[in-house]
Amino acid sequence: MKHNAVIFDLDGTLLDTLEDLADSGNDALASCGLPTHDVNAYRYFVGDGVGKLVERMLPEDRRDEQTVAQVTEAYRDEYSRRWNAKTWPYPGIADLLNALTDREVRMAVFSNKPDAMTQKCVTELLSPWRFDPCVGQRNDYPRKPDPAGAITIAARWNLPLSSIVYVGDTATDMETAVAAGMVAVGVLWGFRDERELRESGAAVVIKHPMELLSLLEDGVPR
Repeated sequence: MKHNAVIFDLDGTLLDTLEDLADSGNDALASCGLPTHDVNAYRYFVGDGVGKLVERMLPEDRRDEQTVAQVTEAYRDEYSRRWNAKTWPYPGIADLLNALTDREVRMAVFSNKPDAMTQKCVTELLSPWRFDPCVGQRNDYPRKPDPAGAITIAARWNLPLSSIVYVGDTATDMETAVAAGMVAVGVLWGFRDERELRESGAAVVIKHPMELLSLLEDGVPR
C-alpha cells in the first residue's frame, strides 16, 4: 500500500453523533430558558470542542461567563446521559475498518471531543478495532487545528508525516492535516460540505468509506 497509517476524526467521520449532540444541546438550552435550534444547525456548532459548541449554541447577547458556565454544565449532564441513544458508526465504516485491519494499516483516533467521552465512544461503539492511540481533547494534546497532537501520533508510530493520511469531515480536520504535513482526506457523509473541505486543504474528498481503501492502495494525490 502507498500509505499504511490513518488518523481518523471521530464525530462526523467514524460515528454519526449529530442527533445526540443536538438533543443534548437543545435540552441544555431549554433548561436554562434559552432558544433551541434545528438539528442541522449543530453541524456547524460542533467540531472545535465543548467550549466552542456552547458559545455557538448561545444567542450572541447571552455569551457572558455565567451563562456559558451554566449551559456548559447542563450540556455535559445531558450528553453524558444520552450520548449513545442515537449514535452509531456510519454505514460502510465497519467494512472499511475491517479491511484496514486485514491489511495491517495503523489506525488512530484524534478528536476535539473531551478525552473521557472519546474513550467511551471508541470502547463501546468501535471495540472490534484497534486505534492506537485514541486521543480526545486533553491538556497534553492541544485542540485541533493545532497540529501538535497529530505530529505526536506520527512520532509514536515512528513514521514520516507525509506517509500518514488524516481523515475528517470539517475544516478543522483539513487544517490540522495540512499544518501537520499529512495527507488531508475529507468525507462527505459527515457534518460539512465539499466546498468547506476543499477550501480548507483537502487533497481529495470521498463519498463512501470504502473509497479510502482504494486511495491508500493507489496513493492519495497531494
